[in-house]
Amino acid sequence: VKARKNLTEARVEKLSEVAFDKLPLADAFKIVRGNGKRKLAVFEDPNCGYCKHFERDMKNVDNVTVYLFLYPVLGPDSNVKSRNIWCSKDRAKSWNDWMTAEVKPETAAASCDAAALDRNIAFGRRYNITGTPTLIFADGTRTPGAIPAAQVEKQLASAN
Repeated sequence: VKARKNLTEARVEKLSEVAFDKLPLADAFKIVRGNGKRKLAVFEDPNCGYCKHFERDMKNVDNVTVYLFLYPVLGPDSNVKSRNIWCSKDRAKSWNDWMTAEVKPETAAASCDAAALDRNIAFGRRYNITGTPTLIFADGTRTPGAIPAAQVEKQLASAN
């Protein structure tokens, strides 16, 4: 009580952690900026306005490898766009073009295996990822919402 620290908040944060090595990275695609030495995983929906704002702001964060998990939870169109991005030749470019410049990804071939999207949804449900974007740092810390680049930098510094 003397420290005036919110013990409930600290406990909830600890319980919501996701061990980075438990993330199914094969179901994400990588975006490397600079030397890529710091790690961050992000769950995002292609129709999420907050995610688009977050992506524009993330251009200011350097020396990071982002593992981007397509997490289509905002409706059927999110599924279509996620599938088109996942099945594109260059997922990172397709994602970036859509999120920052509204350039629609090409329609995916019917034969494309997009089962990763279903696995991402199942993973998100299992770990109670209820909104987008949701960030998971290398130390397991989870942060919901489109936080500013300065806060991402601060958390990357303490997590890596």
